[in-house]
Amino acid sequence: MIKETDLYPPLRDYLVANGYVVRSEVVGCDVAATKDEELVLIEIKRNFSTSLLAQAVRRQRVTPSVYVAIPTPSGKQSKKQWKGTQMILRRLELGLIVVNLRAKPPRIDVVFHPTPFARRMSKRDRQAVLQEIKGRSIDLNMGGANKTKLVTAYRENAIHIACCLERYGALSPAKLRALETGPKSRAIVYDDVYGWFERIGRGLYDLRKKGHKALSDYPDLVAYYRDQLDELPVPDGNIDGK
Repeated sequence: MIKETDLYPPLRDYLVANGYVVRSEVVGCDVAATKDEELVLIEIKRNFSTSLLAQAVRRQRVTPSVYVAIPTPSGKQSKKQWKGTQMILRRLELGLIVVNLRAKPPRIDVVFHPTPFARRMSKRDRQAVLQEIKGRSIDLNMGGANKTKLVTAYRENAIHIACCLERYGALSPAKLRALETGPKSRAIVYDDVYGWFERIGRGLYDLRKKGHKALSDYPDLVAYYRDQLDELPVPDGNIDGK
């Protein structure tokens, strides 16, 4: 079992080798190092945690040069988790040091130094969120759910189309759009991502047995679209074309 004190000797030796005067446990700081007018503070922990972040952020009142030092992550930690850890530290303008105790002698890796973080907004990601919200009629998902089938805007659109085909039988994409299924109607029935739709003639699509069965999985959404169809005029026959 690695102890926090196991990280200190190689960390101290690294700093001394780079010209720092090092002292431990200084006014609550795990490691304090000075070189000329520079002051560096390092918080040591065996694992990345919110308490580590809280301690490190408090040290930024003293100096902008604050690092967290942890052992080399184990193989159990995924690349996604490790990337997320680094993202949080960068956003908090903290540096990251990894102490590899398996190496002989132990090795210090400065992953990155503390630098000002420039927040950048992604217009594309923002638009994707807004479009997804706009494409959903009711809220059917449970926030925080994991490994469950989500009702996305695309799936909802497919359910809407399935409700139209259930009621009126085979329809063309144009007739589906007339029933307010939206501009992606042709792509949804043509691509048939869920295996719900089948092409039965030129420009005509119908609902497979799998599609009929799928409607029972979304009773609230199906009821919503059935009520909506009650308020629309009945299609006056199918038309070919896109």
